Amino acid sequence: MRHPTVNRGNITDESVYDSLMSAPVLNSPQSGVLGMHPIRKRTRVVDAKIEIRPMMDLALTHNHRVVDGKEALEDPTCLKLDLRRGPTE
Repeated sequence: MRHPTVNRGNITDESVYDSLMSAPVLNSPQSGVLGMHPIRKRTRVVDAKIEIRPMMDLALTHNHRVVDGKEALEDPTCLKLDLRRGPTE
């Protein structure tokens, strides 16, 4: 899968606000912002067992005048797959 290119983007730390979910705000000339929320312990089912694991919510905001449709959907999909895959050599 091809990673989409974004002209200008930013990563923001939303955890400083101690909120569970929020949407990052775009500032000109950004075309996308990735908001990273606090890491919290949550329950998750793994191999039919309930486990407590650290998890983080991510919020991705796009300027739909720059990135729209299929390309806007590829960004979070690629990010999710990369995070699940883990670090590569």
